[in-house]
Amino acid sequence: MTTLARKLRVFDYFALGFGSMIGAGWLVVMDDWLGRGGPVGAMVAFALGGVLLLPIGYVYGRLVIAIPDAGSEIAYTGRVFPRAVSFGTGWMMTLAYLVVCPWEAIAIGRLAGYVLPALNTRPLYSVAGQPVYLPHLVLGLALTAVLTMVNVRGVRLSASVQSWATAAVLVLFVVFGAFGAAHGSAANFSPPFAAGGALVSVLLVLQIVPYFMTGFESIPKCVEEASPGAGAKSLFRAILVALGVGTLFYVAVIAVVAFVSPWQALLGERFATAVAFERAFHAGWIVDLILTTAVISLLKVFNGNFIAASRLLFAMGRGGLIDERAGQVHADYRTPWNAVLFVGLATSAGVFLGGAVLVPIAEVGSLAAVIGWLASCAAYLVVAENRKRRAVAGIGVLVTLALLVLKLLPIVPGHFTRWEWVALAAWAALGLALRLSGRRRRAEG
Repeated sequence: MTTLARKLRVFDYFALGFGSMIGAGWLVVMDDWLGRGGPVGAMVAFALGGVLLLPIGYVYGRLVIAIPDAGSEIAYTGRVFPRAVSFGTGWMMTLAYLVVCPWEAIAIGRLAGYVLPALNTRPLYSVAGQPVYLPHLVLGLALTAVLTMVNVRGVRLSASVQSWATAAVLVLFVVFGAFGAAHGSAANFSPPFAAGGALVSVLLVLQIVPYFMTGFESIPKCVEEASPGAGAKSLFRAILVALGVGTLFYVAVIAVVAFVSPWQALLGERFATAVAFERAFHAGWIVDLILTTAVISLLKVFNGNFIAASRLLFAMGRGGLIDERAGQVHADYRTPWNAVLFVGLATSAGVFLGGAVLVPIAEVGSLAAVIGWLASCAAYLVVAENRKRRAVAGIGVLVTLALLVLKLLPIVPGHFTRWEWVALAAWAALGLALRLSGRRRRAEG
């Protein structure tokens, strides 16, 4: 059997984890964050989210050492729960990564349209009242095709793109963040919270934090592709560092945006981060810098989640949970090429839905990620070697249960709506169909 190529270095794993967390959301939906929580409410929610996710990051770190399997959540739950639980967990985590891909493919068209308004022409149709423009569609599909080709050709090429993009984003953010910190006013933070008050403001943002923080746990999906110098303990550290740096990035970018411009004036703006700097500096160069950072960041989060989704599908195919063709490895490139092609096709289909799906995608992705985290923490709670580690796993279970309640309980503001339930049901139906197809092929074979 052809195995996956073992070519990933330690920094590649940090780049995968951090890169899968930080996309273009800090530019594309900054107005939504500020509208939900105000600047302080949004900052507190992301900081609190990072702290709450630390025990979950620890659990993943311990599990990647104990069970170095590309299936990650599938393998972890498979040790202690029935196969149905293992499949359900893996399928939900696949959704958490997969929904990011069309999100980013759609966002590239919106970014390009901001720079070149002529691209916001030739509407083909509308989704939820928002037009889908032909140039946006072409850009999204072209980017998807390129990343699909890159991921088929080899993990080393994909990892190099991820590492360089991650380094560039960190450097560029430091540059425009420093300019923002030197030219602003603390008075722009007033009022610190949105209209609902402090508690509601924090809760409304905290509900979507899991979607934007998903990514640190993508690192174990590539454990079977580690080079000899990247041991499992290095991956453990990469998970925690990626989680910490990602949390700091989100808190810092919200703080900088609110510092340079009154936040209430940014509500409803398509790219609130760029608008804030443009109004503060009256200079096009800094807006270009921000947009360049966003484009590079978009590429790396797209690529990172593409990798993670394809590895989960590969693991499910290899384990017989879905059609076994998903578990095939390319003989020359040693990549899970059928799984990669599936992610590329699914992303392309999502691009046709247009910008109306951006915020709903974040809602559904949040719940899917939390389900995967919960199942992994529950599995580690059973297999942990000592009381201290079981206690951390228990905290992880409680945190994920609390995050689920925030999204599912009807009395909590911002709970799941009918359309989000419809999206989840559709994904579950697709998973069931793939699983039945796999069983049928095995029976016939």
